[in-house]
Amino acid sequence: MLPETLHTAGMLQPGRPAPGFDLPDADMSMVSLDSFRNKRNVVLYFYPKDDTPGCTLEAIEFSEKEEDFGVLKAVVLGVSMDDCLAHGAFRDKHGLSVQLLADVDGEVCRRYGVLHDKEVDGRKKTCIARSTFIIDRKGVLQHALYGVNARGHAQDVLNLLKNVNKCK
Repeated sequence: MLPETLHTAGMLQPGRPAPGFDLPDADMSMVSLDSFRNKRNVVLYFYPKDDTPGCTLEAIEFSEKEEDFGVLKAVVLGVSMDDCLAHGAFRDKHGLSVQLLADVDGEVCRRYGVLHDKEVDGRKKTCIARSTFIIDRKGVLQHALYGVNARGHAQDVLNLLKNVNKCK
């Protein structure tokens, strides 16, 4: 279910080029969407916060299916507004194999339309709606999934990716 304040006008539509990005990972190495063009499909998932229950479950499920994604020539990238140090601690604590990217200023989150406003302790806070994008090797958005549930999501994405590969 979509958060009420997620604006559908900013939602991306399949069939369009995916917005580019250059973001640092947990080891502070830059990762660019363009570096995967003509080589790998990209599963780009956005999650609210490192080391919270739903985000941990989702990251572990994606990590456990790393080999399955590899068979489909796909790389899995997780994005949140946490910094590189938080990503490194999260990765190491849970033995995650997915690459975690830091979008501290939320610029890439805005381009993908995943930010929404939420009231926390009586104050409005901008948060990430759990969302996933499947981008093919040509850089075209094949699926845009907004407001997903963490449990079982990695398998759902894997199933969608199998169909993307059949069409290519």
